[in-house]
Amino acid sequence: MSKTAKIAAAGGTKTKVAVIGASGYVGEELVRLLLRHQHVELVAVTSRQFAGKTVAEVFPRFSHLEKTSELRFSEPDPEQLGQRAEIIFLALPHGRAAEFAKPLLQGGARVIDLSADFRIESAKTYREFYGHDHPVPELLGKAVYGLPEIYRKKISDAKLVACPGCYPTSILLPLLPLVREKVANLARILVTSLSGVSGAGRKIEADYLFAECNESMRPYGVPKHRHLSEIEEQLSVFAREKITIQFTPHLVPLNRGIITTIYVDLVEKIDADSITSIYEKAYGEEPFVRLLADELFPDTKNVAGTNLIDVAWRFDPRTDRLILMSSIDNLVKGASGQAIQCFNVMRGYRETEGLL
Repeated sequence: MSKTAKIAAAGGTKTKVAVIGASGYVGEELVRLLLRHQHVELVAVTSRQFAGKTVAEVFPRFSHLEKTSELRFSEPDPEQLGQRAEIIFLALPHGRAAEFAKPLLQGGARVIDLSADFRIESAKTYREFYGHDHPVPELLGKAVYGLPEIYRKKISDAKLVACPGCYPTSILLPLLPLVREKVANLARILVTSLSGVSGAGRKIEADYLFAECNESMRPYGVPKHRHLSEIEEQLSVFAREKITIQFTPHLVPLNRGIITTIYVDLVEKIDADSITSIYEKAYGEEPFVRLLADELFPDTKNVAGTNLIDVAWRFDPRTDRLILMSSIDNLVKGASGQAIQCFNVMRGYRETEGLL
């Protein structure tokens, strides 16, 4: 930990932060969490659409909080923001975030990116899944994947953190302990996830209108959802071999939340106690991972608005298959909350600060 971070951790200073792209669902959630973080001074929020308006005007539910009637949205100016803030959150669509990251890093700021721009290391893979060339390929591979339960030590010293997507968070945290312990058949992993509508972002498109989503459920992104790129890359890093999985996401009529079910064949017979031991070893001390008892299943209502992930598992003797299940809030543990968790690690604060 740097000297500055140690001082901050002791409560001597507040960290000046900014949010670029603060008017989307993820940006709004970031603002909510940062405003109540006792070690944060939120010095800037940007939005071209709302430039000039106060946070209280754009987000009336925050109007009771200090400084929201004074802090105004501004146009995003990387040079100016880099001078005002020590750590800058990018809550922008993929492609746009990378263009801001380069000048901010060159100016000495540390960057936490919530887009998909730095989650994968290969420019070729980025183009394959996102349909265009990466804006700053020279930065690929320099970012730390922002999954604190797995990469905590690397995150603490990182200049650029790439926060995982919501689907990958719900999939990787249940899967990686099994991959690490080499008990999963990596050739046969099947995943299905159901996500609330806010996962698509704050945008006006016919598919996400109330009348189109309410009382309806549908798969999408089949067979090659964009998040597969980072899921498979992370699994491959752990397995030290190329991993390909089957993943089918679904849109469900919820505002927020993800339920994921993963089907895993085991390489050898293993009893239930051994599976439990694997998860307790991996996550027993983790503040945001709840390992559910045998009689409980993950439920989005139990994680809504929190940075928690609930994980459960069952062995099916009929198929000799292990069934993993998880639930997260896609806007918190799947995005803004995880970003704050990474921020706390980077600054040496208690990891739960502002999140419990």
